[in-house]
Amino acid sequence: MARMKPQLSQRLQFSLAYVLVAAVVLSFLQSWLLAPRSVELPMSKFLELLRADRIERVSLTEREIQGIAKPGALPTPPSAAGDRLRQMLGSDDDVRVFTVTRIPGVDEQRVVAELEAHGVEFAGRIETTFWKDLLFGWIIPLAVMIAIWMFLMRRVGGGATQALSFGRSKHKILDRKELKTTFADVAGVDEAKAELVEIVDFLKNPKKYQRLGGRIPKGVLLVGPPGTGKTLLARAVAGEADVPFFTLSGSEFVEMFVGVGASRVRDLFEQAKDKAPCIIFIDELDAIGKSRMGATGFVGGHDEREQTLNQLLAEMDGFDSSKGVIIMAATNRPEVLDQALLRPGRFDRQVVVDKPDVRGREAILRLHARVVVLAPDVELGVIAARTPGFAGADLANIVNEAALLAARKEKNAVEMADFEEAIDRVVAGLEKKSRVLSEKERDIVAHHEMGHALVATSVSHADPVHKVTIIPRGVAALGMTYQLPTEDRFLLTRSELEDRIAVLLGGRVAEEIVYSEVSTGAHNDLERATELARLMIMKYGMSDRVGLATFGDQAPLFLRGQRTPWGSEREYSEETARVIDEEVRAILDRIHDRARGILTQKKGVLVAAAAELKRTETLEGERLRRVLAGDGAENGA
Repeated sequence: MARMKPQLSQRLQFSLAYVLVAAVVLSFLQSWLLAPRSVELPMSKFLELLRADRIERVSLTEREIQGIAKPGALPTPPSAAGDRLRQMLGSDDDVRVFTVTRIPGVDEQRVVAELEAHGVEFAGRIETTFWKDLLFGWIIPLAVMIAIWMFLMRRVGGGATQALSFGRSKHKILDRKELKTTFADVAGVDEAKAELVEIVDFLKNPKKYQRLGGRIPKGVLLVGPPGTGKTLLARAVAGEADVPFFTLSGSEFVEMFVGVGASRVRDLFEQAKDKAPCIIFIDELDAIGKSRMGATGFVGGHDEREQTLNQLLAEMDGFDSSKGVIIMAATNRPEVLDQALLRPGRFDRQVVVDKPDVRGREAILRLHARVVVLAPDVELGVIAARTPGFAGADLANIVNEAALLAARKEKNAVEMADFEEAIDRVVAGLEKKSRVLSEKERDIVAHHEMGHALVATSVSHADPVHKVTIIPRGVAALGMTYQLPTEDRFLLTRSELEDRIAVLLGGRVAEEIVYSEVSTGAHNDLERATELARLMIMKYGMSDRVGLATFGDQAPLFLRGQRTPWGSEREYSEETARVIDEEVRAILDRIHDRARGILTQKKGVLVAAAAELKRTETLEGERLRRVLAGDGAENGA
């Protein structure tokens, strides 16, 4: 019964409002439809009727003369909307009421004398416009405003009894029944999971930490590249702790109106405190947490975003984490965040969620392959080795693409070939079967790709060649040479870098040896080789002439310790720049000569392998190894 009283009161209020509006509208319609029909007469016509004794009586006001004429004296006006209603009610159709607008400066005594001379009954009346002004100046405009307000209240607020919700938080709340994600659903980020176990333990057993005076971090910031599973980790923490999960994106705070984002932050924290213990998760924190120092180094920027950030900082300072409210956020751009967010007491713990290593990739593949029917020939370890640098989202996409390819071919299980095709799609794009190459172009591409493969098998530190194809893919790839890393590498020596440059230059050198001219097909290889050589000189200190110093390309100009938008300056001299260019050129020339020596020595193998590649379009596995070893003629036969 206690819940029924507010509802009855609200219904009564709205009923009274509707009755009031209906009464005003009905009275207006009545005065419009049922009022006597009248005509507007000019002063000359009025005087003419007066002198012809066709006027019965008049009423004089300051601005007009209202009166009743004798039957048949006035012209019949055009048909009005209320004529049919008047006929139904039995009203007289003869028009006898008239109105005359008085002319300023006309002698009132003369008009009165005319009325007396013709025996017309007349009277004076003090004109008042109070009710008219009240109706049209206040009541009707207010009624229209109230109607618009009620319409917006229904549309925006979700009901007639709710206030406008511009300042309400747009978060989603996942309760304990909806949260089914746990740490068992997350793979490849073991270090990050280990860091977050403490958060789960605190939410389950807060007294364990409070007993010794410990204080759990208020905020946990998940930092890592896109697709590494930051949001999944946050959901897993809430699922493991079995607490409500408030989730929203940072961009959902910011609106066109200044102050709305701050209001949403307040509303979010108020609701979270009511449901403690719980987790608040803000995805893409950099949308509201960018540094308040602009890119130019001057304070100022987006007022709404800055007010939202200030409110977030105030709310994080104003609540006690011992009550069980943990703030988690994710970003892939930690360098742009405001330093006030990262200080102790706010986001005082940062958890790096990096791309997985080969063992982590295999674990992620096994996790996503649980719902896929796999053929016996599928080796997830080989797939993990073929995908260095892939994030969890990329691996999930590969599993899904392989399943779709197998279904498209009406297979009963997903085979290894489907995974290979899925990786090629993700890395290089779709096959361009409509791109028909001429015989000469196919010949150049075949020799180019086999040049890469032969150099890779001839140097000491290159990854093994896994597959070579001349099937066009993507936007510009006319062929591809795939290398299969045997392990993840985090450090590279000078010899390893030089071998990588040699493999990149192998395609260009093969064209030079076979055709004594070059094509445009090596532009991407040259770009990557030049970049590696420049990094060796400018960043890694691998040049005796340049020395151990490192050099950036350009440094921003500074004014009073702040960045300026007006330009940049190089932080090394012209002489040093010349030496760097000479050293880059020397490295590329030396490695080019080395690759040329390798392919000149193996020219027969290069030509035979290119012919076999042209015939089959794709070589891989044991067949490729035999061709590169010089057994191409036998294999082709």
